[in-house]
Amino acid sequence: MRLSKYFIPTLKENPSEAKIMSHRLMLRAGLIRQASAGIYSWMPLGLRVLKKIENIVRKEQERAGACEILMPTIQTADLWKESGRYEDYGREMLRITDRGDREMLYGPTNEEQVTDIFRSNVTSYKNLPLNLYQIQWKFRDEIRPRFGVMRGKEFLMKDNYSFDLDEESSRYSYKKMFLAYLRTFEQLGLKTIPMAADTGPIGGDLSHEFLVIAETGESEVFYDKDYENMDWGRTNLSYQDDESLNVLLDICNSTYAATDEKHDPNHPNINWDKLKKGRGIEVGHIFNFGTKYSEAMNAVVQNKEGQKIAVHMGSYGIGVSRLVGAIIEANHDEVGIIWPESVAPFKVGIVNLRVGDDDCDKASEKLYSELENLGVETLYDDRDERAGAKFSTMDLIGLPYVITIGPRGLKSGLLEIKDRKTGERFDLCKDEIINKLKD
Repeated sequence: MRLSKYFIPTLKENPSEAKIMSHRLMLRAGLIRQASAGIYSWMPLGLRVLKKIENIVRKEQERAGACEILMPTIQTADLWKESGRYEDYGREMLRITDRGDREMLYGPTNEEQVTDIFRSNVTSYKNLPLNLYQIQWKFRDEIRPRFGVMRGKEFLMKDNYSFDLDEESSRYSYKKMFLAYLRTFEQLGLKTIPMAADTGPIGGDLSHEFLVIAETGESEVFYDKDYENMDWGRTNLSYQDDESLNVLLDICNSTYAATDEKHDPNHPNINWDKLKKGRGIEVGHIFNFGTKYSEAMNAVVQNKEGQKIAVHMGSYGIGVSRLVGAIIEANHDEVGIIWPESVAPFKVGIVNLRVGDDDCDKASEKLYSELENLGVETLYDDRDERAGAKFSTMDLIGLPYVITIGPRGLKSGLLEIKDRKTGERFDLCKDEIINKLKD
C-alpha cells in the first residue's frame, strides 16, 4: 500500500479527551474516530488490526472444535423474558420497539438467542457435544463510557456457547476453551493470567477471567511470576485429551493469581518469593453455568434411555475490539505503538528519503514490488515530505520494521532496517532484508 493513496488521519497532539495511552495513540495514529460517546468508527489502519485479531481468535476456536455462526445484533425481548433476565439485566441493555410495537433489544450478549437456535434444531444426545461461536458487535449502554475502545458502548466480541449432555462433559468443554484462550492471547503477543472470577449476571458456579498485565489496568492483581514464563503453545496439552486438560487446570489452580477483590494473603498456594503485584486489563471471560438457561428455555435432548434432559451449557467471551487497546497498553513507548508482528497492520514500512530522486524512486519501487509479490504486507511512504515527518509517522503507527532508502545508503549498496521493538538498526543488502522479512 502506498501511503500517498492511503487514509491515515494522524494527529500531532494528544486529544484532551483521551486519558490513557491506548486511547491517545489510537486517535493520534488514525486507527479510530469517535462517532458519539463510547461509539467509534474504525479507520483503515485500525480495521486491519481488528481483522487480524479476529482471524487469530477464529483459528484457535476452530482448532478447539467450535463452529462459527452469526446471530443478529437486534434480539426479541421475548427470549430474555423467557430466561428471566429481561428485567434483571439493568439499564446497560438498550431496549427498543419496532414499528409493530414489539419489544426488541440491542444484544449485550447472546445466551438466549443461541439457546433458541439450539432447542429449535437439536433433539438428540447424538448431536452433542456442540460448540457454536460468533464474532459480532454488541452494545451495552455504559453510564460513563471512557478509555476509548477499552470501555465503549459498542464493541466487537467473540462469544461462544457449549452444549453438553452432563456436567462432566460440560466441564471438559470449559477446559478446552480455557486452553484455547491462553493460546489465542499468546499468539496475539500477550501474556495473560487466568484468575477465578465471579459469574455476575451470566450465572453459574465456575468462571475465569483472563487479564493482561499493564500499568493502566482496571484491577489490582497479585500473581506468581511463573506465569510470565509459561508457553501454552508449545506444551503437550491437547484439546482431545481430558486428562492433559486437567493438568492445565492443576497448574493454574496451584499457581497463585487473584484480583484485589479475591486476594487472600493466607492462601496456601502463595509463594511469597515469587509473588508480584500489578494491574490487569480483562480481555476474556469464560463461564460454566450448567442448566440455568436450558431449564428456563426448555432446551432439552433425548438421552440414550429415551429421557428428555436439559443440556449443560457454558459461555465464553473475548473482547476483540478491546484487545486492540490492551495490546497497545502492553506494547508502546513515548513516541508510539509497537505492534507484535502477528497483529501489525503492515509488517514493514519503506521510507523513501528523497522522492523525485531517480535512484531513490527506482530502488524504493523495486523493493516495494518484490516484498508485495512475496506476500509481505508493506506500507510504502512515497509522500514528498521531510524525513523527520516520515520517521515520526512510522514510529507512531508502530510497524515492526522500517526500511530507509536514501542516496547515501544506495551508494554503499546497503539499506538501513530498523526493528521497532528493540530500536536496533542494521545496514543490510537488499537480498538480506528480503530474506529476513519473508521468514
